[in-house]
Amino acid sequence: MKPDEKELSRFAFLEKTAKDLGAIDAKAISASQVFVENRVPLKCRTGCIGYGKKLTCPPFVPTANEFRKILSEYRYVLLVKFSSPAIAEPDIICSIYRYWLDPDAPPEKKEKADTFWKEYLGENKRILLAMLELEKTAFNAGYTLALALTNGSCRLCENCNIKNGVCVHPTMARIPEHAVGVNIKKTAEEAGMAIEFPVSGNPTPMALLLID
Repeated sequence: MKPDEKELSRFAFLEKTAKDLGAIDAKAISASQVFVENRVPLKCRTGCIGYGKKLTCPPFVPTANEFRKILSEYRYVLLVKFSSPAIAEPDIICSIYRYWLDPDAPPEKKEKADTFWKEYLGENKRILLAMLELEKTAFNAGYTLALALTNGSCRLCENCNIKNGVCVHPTMARIPEHAVGVNIKKTAEEAGMAIEFPVSGNPTPMALLLID
């Protein structure tokens, strides 16, 4: 059951803080309104070059089934939308991985793909820092189990400490929401904060704050 507006109004201070930290929108919803699907992490396994290379990504994080149980222990979630400075050009974004990684890709398209990812991934750290500040704000307001999930794979280290199995930035590293099965596109759409796919112009990455 969706909470009423009065119940959610208690999180107005977090919505304001998110915008003060650079978000273009933020909205508190019930944790039950977050869609978790087993098929989402499958995309990590079959379509991501980072699979198995970061401790904050599959297969080192909770499965979708495990995360459903974790999410059921939370009451609310803050959806946070940002705007990336990267520009998604239609003829590039349609094959962005190929133009980025294929050494035989047309040079002009490879250059545009490189520029897109440099700007997009460079923004990830700013988003992470904003989400960590939101997490701290919620904690200091009495929501002691508040936890941020970020929008993309961790970029704190050039190479993750996979070999030793211990994160070297445990106070900062956070799990991407899709890594644990969150269908952020569907969740955002149902919450009235739809994100555009395929991306055109400036992407609008989303992050989550779990609130106990």
